[in-house]
Amino acid sequence: MAVHQSTHRSSGFRLPSFRRDGAVSVPGSVEAGALTARACVFVSARVLMGFVFLWAFLDKTFGFGYATASGKGWVDGGSPTEGFLGHVAVGPMESTFHSWAGAVWADWLFMLGLLGIGLALTAGVALRLAAFAGTVMMALMWVAEWPPAKHLSDGSASMSTNPFADYHVVYAVVLVALAAVSAGNVFGLGRLWARLPVVRDQAWLR
Repeated sequence: MAVHQSTHRSSGFRLPSFRRDGAVSVPGSVEAGALTARACVFVSARVLMGFVFLWAFLDKTFGFGYATASGKGWVDGGSPTEGFLGHVAVGPMESTFHSWAGAVWADWLFMLGLLGIGLALTAGVALRLAAFAGTVMMALMWVAEWPPAKHLSDGSASMSTNPFADYHVVYAVVLVALAAVSAGNVFGLGRLWARLPVVRDQAWLR
């Protein structure tokens, strides 16, 4: 007795994946299943990068005792920019950064940038805007540390480990990559965000 096998294989649990155009392809009716390895990498990178910015904001706001000493947080009257910009000791914008250090406008722009970029990455929305703002921030911080210099303005060694590709450059590239592949569409609010009328009309807000 012959056994006839069905010609239709069970689709099982199909996994969403990223198409070459950067959008997320969700096979069949599965909208939020497990992720392909490629999608999982982008989701992990997005959430981790979001936490990097959110943690910096929280630590500088409340002074958890890591990069910002206890009692020196923004809520305690400390300045989020004075310590970093005030100690810039190298590069073509050294004097400019010194003049910005501790300025109210600089503190607010820096902190709002950290919070906005962190929330956008974590939620998976406005990744293009977050990538732009994050890249500008990383570029300014790169100039402040000026990795190409071997010596500081006082002649001491700069201790730079790489004249170009430091972590600021890596962060900027990751931000741009996350926006390019629409990484907020999986385990994020990217799809809902993209449906908003203002976002549909203004592609740079996606």
